[in-house]
Amino acid sequence: MANIRIKSQWFRNGAAKTPQQTASAMAFIAWRVAQNMLKQMRSAHFDIEVGAQYFAFTREVLVFLTQVLDRMAHERMGAEGRAEFITALVKRVAEVLQDNEDTLLGIRPAGQPSHYDEFIDLFNELADHYAEFAYGPDGPDFAFVRYLGHRIEALMPQKDQRWVVDQIMATEVPEAVEMLQRAMQDVLSTEPRAPRAARTATSGD
Repeated sequence: MANIRIKSQWFRNGAAKTPQQTASAMAFIAWRVAQNMLKQMRSAHFDIEVGAQYFAFTREVLVFLTQVLDRMAHERMGAEGRAEFITALVKRVAEVLQDNEDTLLGIRPAGQPSHYDEFIDLFNELADHYAEFAYGPDGPDFAFVRYLGHRIEALMPQKDQRWVVDQIMATEVPEAVEMLQRAMQDVLSTEPRAPRAARTATSGD
């Protein structure tokens, strides 16, 4: 399991979170999970250069993760709440991505789509494709994950293309989905957290 710490436990006072609040929290977590996946891929000696390829990889992973979160929302929210959640989630993910791309690659010249618009366009383009795949109790099905693998394959140098789909399907996606599942459960929980003193006293050895 990847060594990544994600803060997903909000201060709980028994009140349910709005879809927009949940989306804001999960957008940040999805960004962290995508960055962790990229770091692990590079540690496994896949060549992902800082620059355009780095962000192309990140965009593909974030589209996949937002699709997974949409399926999780389907299980946990009503139709209206789910629609509000996914709309807010995609917009917030696009904002986080744009902030990072603008900083590292520069703001797009006038007349070209912004980094924000590029992510929104990719999400809209792939939404119908991902809609064809199933999502069950164990997460996304084989075709769902393989689709991401083949899209990542197209971004990789030839030397890595033979292995990258297996890496995505067997290692990266299962860990990423598990992280999202835990985080979604924590973010949506309305159980009050124990006072800090009580948590410290009961932590034990």
